[in-house]
Amino acid sequence: MPLSTLIHRSSQPCPNVSEQQALRVLQERYGLSGSLQSLGSQQDLNFRVDAPSGRYVLKICHGTYAVAELEAQHAALGFLRERGLPVPAVIGATSGEQLLALDLDGQPLRVRLLDYIEGQSLTRLKHMEPQLIAELGRLCARIDQALADFNHPGLERTLQWDPRHAQALIAHLLPVLAEGPRKAQVLEAARKAEQRLQPLLEQLPMQAVHLDITDDNAVWQRDDQRQWQLQGVIDFGDLMHTWRIADLAVTCAALLHHAEGDPLRILPAVEAYHALNPLTEAELKALWPMIVARAAVLVLSSEQQLSVDPGNAYSRDNLAHEWEIFDVATGVPFELMEAAILQVAGLDVPAVDLASSAPLLPGLQAGSVMPVDLGVLGRHFQAGNWEQAGIDQQLLSEQAGEQGAACSLYGQYRLSQTHIDNPQEPATFALSVELQLPAGMAVQAPWAGTWQPAAVGQGCLQGEQCSLWLKGLADTPAAGTQVSAGQSLGQSSGLLTVQLCRVAGLQPPAFVVPSRAAAWQALCPSPQALLGFDCNAEPLVDARQLLERRDASFARSQKHYYQQPPHIERGWRNYLIDMQGRSYLDMLNNVAVLGHGHPRMVNEAARQWSLLNTNSRFHYAAIAEFSERLLELAPEGMDRVFLVNSGTEANDLAIRLAWAFSGGRDMLSVLEAYHGWSVATDAISTSIADNPQALSTRPEWVHPVIAPNTYRGAYRGEGSAAEYLADVDAKLDALAAEQRQLAGFICEPVYGNAGGISLPPGYLQQAYAKVRAAGGVCIADEVQVGYGRLGEYFWGFEEQGVVPDIITMAKGMGNGHPLGAVITRREIAEALEAEGYFFSSAGGSPVSCRIGMAVLDVMGEEGLWNNARDVGRHFKARLQALVDKHPLAGAVHGSGFYLGLELVRDRDTLEPATEETTTLCNRLRDLGIFMQPTGDYLNILKIKPPMCTTRASVDFFVDSIDQVLSEVL
Repeated sequence: MPLSTLIHRSSQPCPNVSEQQALRVLQERYGLSGSLQSLGSQQDLNFRVDAPSGRYVLKICHGTYAVAELEAQHAALGFLRERGLPVPAVIGATSGEQLLALDLDGQPLRVRLLDYIEGQSLTRLKHMEPQLIAELGRLCARIDQALADFNHPGLERTLQWDPRHAQALIAHLLPVLAEGPRKAQVLEAARKAEQRLQPLLEQLPMQAVHLDITDDNAVWQRDDQRQWQLQGVIDFGDLMHTWRIADLAVTCAALLHHAEGDPLRILPAVEAYHALNPLTEAELKALWPMIVARAAVLVLSSEQQLSVDPGNAYSRDNLAHEWEIFDVATGVPFELMEAAILQVAGLDVPAVDLASSAPLLPGLQAGSVMPVDLGVLGRHFQAGNWEQAGIDQQLLSEQAGEQGAACSLYGQYRLSQTHIDNPQEPATFALSVELQLPAGMAVQAPWAGTWQPAAVGQGCLQGEQCSLWLKGLADTPAAGTQVSAGQSLGQSSGLLTVQLCRVAGLQPPAFVVPSRAAAWQALCPSPQALLGFDCNAEPLVDARQLLERRDASFARSQKHYYQQPPHIERGWRNYLIDMQGRSYLDMLNNVAVLGHGHPRMVNEAARQWSLLNTNSRFHYAAIAEFSERLLELAPEGMDRVFLVNSGTEANDLAIRLAWAFSGGRDMLSVLEAYHGWSVATDAISTSIADNPQALSTRPEWVHPVIAPNTYRGAYRGEGSAAEYLADVDAKLDALAAEQRQLAGFICEPVYGNAGGISLPPGYLQQAYAKVRAAGGVCIADEVQVGYGRLGEYFWGFEEQGVVPDIITMAKGMGNGHPLGAVITRREIAEALEAEGYFFSSAGGSPVSCRIGMAVLDVMGEEGLWNNARDVGRHFKARLQALVDKHPLAGAVHGSGFYLGLELVRDRDTLEPATEETTTLCNRLRDLGIFMQPTGDYLNILKIKPPMCTTRASVDFFVDSIDQVLSEVL
């Protein structure tokens, strides 16, 4: 087909066929009746047919389409089906024909009928996971592998989407754009793409390709685990013989619509394709220019189509997406994408040889330069000082001293570049070296080149292989000066920044995001050869290898969050910071109540360690002082404290106290609760989320009562206390009938593992009375919910208006230091003495006691209890607004900084949205937030952040949930 026909065909409107005409064709030619639904197309008509015998797709195109092209599509569908690929079958007419030639009202048309593949496209999916992007790349590779052996005369065609004609089509369609920036952008993008493609064209393999394997033409369905499963590939209208790499280019161009502004998001597709159907180096280098050219063709074609067919809703809706694709494709240098694509395919970008370069700073003695660690673990960073403007330069100046010099490290992830409450990856990777030098030190050209100033005190020496960018100079050459190697470029004004770039005319960024670091390093090599001393950062420990080491040595029953967790080594306030300098909002850590890295904790622990640390059987002041402080917080009548290592140990000890005081062994606990990991506390824990065998492995002395869950329990609502208490009566009656002495009843006053659900009003008042009447003691497990975290109450039992016999606590008592406590009355405490004495090595140590008191001091001084109340009210209100907006958000539980957002698929049946909750938590991690599910169905967000959390962090968190519920679920 000549180019003139191609251009004419690219401008055709869709055929003009009414639904009544289409239904008549179906009845007369296929013997089918039913209803139609338009599926949309750029230049054809596609209808979904719902007939009694099933669903089909009726495809109508212009009669000018060559018969051989359409027959090639049919042959390819049969060819691929024979090889097990999921493509539709062609349905013959009653006459046996697969392709009909018709004339409707003077319009010559061609008509076909295909199977309909159930499912949906991913076109409108707002966020596409890397795994799904890889699946599209893998699908493209499978189709290409199969079509490599397919031949048909109809493949030799001239098609507007064939990248071999991209430049001609762009030139023809460009006038559809008005003069202005947009037109200039398209023209420049096409020029650069052609320039990079031209030397590669003779090396590109050719074969039959689908040429439209996109999010629009792959059909998917979610499985029971909410994972997308491929159902089939449709629309073979662009099938032809051209460059093999064109198929992947089309797929990747479509994926840019899902890239959220980051073109490197296509790399999983490239990697997956290459792993299955290896590409040549020439193909890998041609891929990005072909994608850019495709983006230009897409926008021009849609603009042209709308100009001749302004009523085409399909083209109009797609135009915004195609401009988005173009903007993403042209938003990065070609060289960067080429490097990234080569790297993901396992190929190295050839290094620049700088060995013959002259020294940049001839007067600098290498041994006099002090390298300064500005990374995440840098020892000069403490108490959040990295948040101060100019901190890196201040530290360089301090470390250089009066006579010396200091430098930052190339390739280091700088802590100062992190940001908080931000869903975007921070640009932390340093592509340059900063040197603190004596003012006036001579700077000379390492090679011959042309000097071009960029701003006052900075500019670029453009050499044959590489550009040298300098900042912090005085007395620089004039613009356009030809400089020879060793010639002066000026003098240092104190702080000199040195950066290399192998792309002429490109001024690279000083810092880039970690996901782009490897590609940018290929473009911006280290200036070490010019400086004459080691200025490179040590590579980070591979996070996956570290995880493998953990799994090989650390018992794997001790689980970690996420399948591939970030490598965290630093924390500050309500954030955790990974080794690449990303700060994650911590919505999990009810242990670090004051926040991470609190300087008071550092100083308190260091001072006491420098004095004494031992066990509580020695005599020192701190143990008495801390015990007195804890009793001040306890209800009247409680006058004895035990100090222990953890919440598990506290609850274990509480059980022993109940046994000793009551003389019995039988304990009532509550279903769906968690109390610890020791033998005794595991026995009374029945949360199947923590132990799948919990309900079938209880010892005979444990008697769980029905969980008083007012949201999804056996009885609903705040007036359900009586129904739940009936089960308490039943358990007590059964024990009495067997003449067994009750030891006690342990319960969280607010249901922690269910996301902070309040117990029905009056439940504990009556349960405690019944238990005490039976001779047992009442234990309030405040490990998770107490100590001021609820905001509205200091202790969870206050909400129920009761006073327990024993209080257990831990978690935030030590802000992460191993510390827990049991508070009770003297007669209960002394009942244990008949069984021997008790002590806990770490719980009552001087260090633990001093830290425990410091936590109480800081919580008061910084108003953290009030913060939990005030910000917590705002927090709950914002979460409640999600319930009002999103059907999946079923209910909000809790108060203060112990909240739960329960996700359900149906608000009447309360079917738990377990898989959706997992998806939500994983997506929140991508946005810079740590969150995990809880509950027996793992469908509740367990929200328990440090108590220094701010309203800004709360808003970022809730806004992020809102976004994910809108885009993913």
